Amino acid sequence: MRTQVGIIGAGPSGLLLSQLLHLQGIESVVLERRTPDYVLGRIRAGVLEEGMVQMLRRAECAGRMDAEGLIHDGFEICFGEVRHRIDLKKHTGAGVMVYGQTEVTKDLMDARAAAGGAVIYEAENVALHDLDSNTPKLTYQKDGAEHEVVCDYIAGCDGFHGPSRRAMPENVLKEHERVYPFGWLGILTDTRPVADELIYVNHWRGFALCSMRSMTRSRYYIQCAFDENLDEWTDDRIWDELRVRLPADAAESIEMGPSIEKSIAPLRSFVAEPMRHGRLFLAGDAAHIVPPTGAKGLNLAASDIHFLSNALIAFYQDGQTDLMDSYSEKCLDRIWKAERFSWWMTTVLHRFPDQNSFDRGVQLAELDYLTSSEPAQAAFAENYVGLPFE
Repeated sequence: MRTQVGIIGAGPSGLLLSQLLHLQGIESVVLERRTPDYVLGRIRAGVLEEGMVQMLRRAECAGRMDAEGLIHDGFEICFGEVRHRIDLKKHTGAGVMVYGQTEVTKDLMDARAAAGGAVIYEAENVALHDLDSNTPKLTYQKDGAEHEVVCDYIAGCDGFHGPSRRAMPENVLKEHERVYPFGWLGILTDTRPVADELIYVNHWRGFALCSMRSMTRSRYYIQCAFDENLDEWTDDRIWDELRVRLPADAAESIEMGPSIEKSIAPLRSFVAEPMRHGRLFLAGDAAHIVPPTGAKGLNLAASDIHFLSNALIAFYQDGQTDLMDSYSEKCLDRIWKAERFSWWMTTVLHRFPDQNSFDRGVQLAELDYLTSSEPAQAAFAENYVGLPFE
């Protein structure tokens, strides 16, 4: 098989890139190891920056998001039992869109299917070859047969554990990582959200977050040990712990119900650089991971695709290579800023195992300064709604 761009991974970043290229007449083939149902079954982020929203509109995949998504102009931070609202729109003129990553992926899947896009699911043992040549190749196995895709370029959108980053030479790739000593226990439930906007909670027992996917579906998180046994967390135990950590008025009004999904996610910060080697470009979780505290994971992947799609379109339409040459530098500039913000939020809002009274005092002082200083809130809001792509 011959195509212009080979894309590994049919998550939102890979599908978004394929759709944007298709709209400009550029061919692509997407290889995905899992089934469509598995991909759609992954419960992930739900807060979209304005840049991501505009990209979905540009990709002609925003109809359902615009009809069903929830625009939030602010959110709350709670510490010491007091709720403080951060007004995003006041400080930046923008808000965020609450719309689940699963829904984004479904919309992109539907768009690629309607366009007859080449998306190959259950493609096993994907391998990359000849990255330094003008015709890099992808090989994979499906239905017991070996297949090959010859490309002009390869986009590695295959996540942290995919083959793309591992295909880069060890003497080229540099990795940076911080692993946090806790995880997030998440519960998804068909209940009314406890508030109209998100609530981030700093509590002496640990972090909590009240989020949502719609006005009838709620997503809650509590900080837990990263090696916690999920089987020991019954729904009742989760609700009890969540109510302890929430401010009293929220705890009293929370609507409880059976979980439809439970999981424990470890937290890490990770950056791989450079994000290009030869004809291979890394994007999304293949190149970087952020703790979910700042809601940056999916949005960072979208900014990568912004830069990569523009670079590929410029090459195929005008023969320009300068955007491809600057791809890694531009992405990493934005990535490191998002990593800093996500690290800061994680550090300020969570309880660390070795935290002493001094650490706790500094943590509370940070939160007090944020909620009492207009300039601090403006800087915070600028980062939360998303820094400009350019």
